[in-house]
Amino acid sequence: MHAPIIAAIHPGEILHEEYLAPLGLSAYALAKKLRVPRTRIERLVAENAPVTTNTALRLAKFFDTTPQFWMNMQTAFDLSQEAMAIAEDLEKIQAMQAA
Repeated sequence: MHAPIIAAIHPGEILHEEYLAPLGLSAYALAKKLRVPRTRIERLVAENAPVTTNTALRLAKFFDTTPQFWMNMQTAFDLSQEAMAIAEDLEKIQAMQAA
C-alpha cells in the first residue's frame, strides 16, 4: 500500500502569502534586499520558477530561516508535480516483496 499523491504548495505561494504580504514587501523590494534581479523573485512569486539553491541561501539569510526550509518546499512541490504526471506508470509498478 502506498500513500495517495498530495499536491504540494509552490514555494512562491508561501513566499508571497507568509512573508511578502504580511510584511508589505513587494517582489521588487525583496529582490533589491537579496541582491538578485527583480524578475527572479517575480517569477518565483508567480509560481513560474523554482527556488534555486542560490535563492534559498539568500531567502534563508534575509528571513532568518534555513536554506533547507526553502529547498525542502521546492523538493516537495517537484515530487508532487512529477508524481501526478506519472501516476499511471507508478500504479503499474509492483513493490518488491521480501523473500
